[in-house]
Amino acid sequence: MKAHLLPALKMTVLTFVLFAIAYPFVVWAIAQLSPNQGKGFVIEANGKTYYKNIGQKFTDDKYFWSRPSAVEYDAAGSGASNKAGSNPEYIQEVEGRITHFLSQNPKVNREQIPTEIVTASGSGLDPHLSVNALEIQVPRIAQLRGLEEPELIDLITEHTEKPLWGMFGPTKVNVLELNLALDALASEKGVQNAQ
Repeated sequence: MKAHLLPALKMTVLTFVLFAIAYPFVVWAIAQLSPNQGKGFVIEANGKTYYKNIGQKFTDDKYFWSRPSAVEYDAAGSGASNKAGSNPEYIQEVEGRITHFLSQNPKVNREQIPTEIVTASGSGLDPHLSVNALEIQVPRIAQLRGLEEPELIDLITEHTEKPLWGMFGPTKVNVLELNLALDALASEKGVQNAQ
């Protein structure tokens, strides 16, 4: 028994030191080299603080809607619904989102709706949408805000993030930054619906 006990204790101490002390320290040290020292990217606007890299809930018709979240945008409990695409409850939920989207965006056909505007991401916290998912919302927002559609298209273009090094990841737009810019544009133009 002694022949096995001593190596087991050594292995326990070694793995504890490696994974409970050394590894967290290395991750912390690398985070100190990153922008904002690993605390995330913070945006302060309208007296509120937002995390740029965590999805925010935008459902008001005068804003670009954000991607649905299975966890109500709660970073403490990120995750998906874990329902299969064939699950009747899940299908009904997505159909409800499609119906609601079409009712608020009457100029859009069902076939034009991008998947990400009616389905939640794996984390439930995705802060981005595709350019297409935002452009199909432009007529609704232009009408409600009293803005010109080309102005909103330009706003989307200004906030479009290209793939990393031109090849890693999709072209995307941060919905929070876009909506804050939308409020700023509406205020600048003196539009009544700006907050």
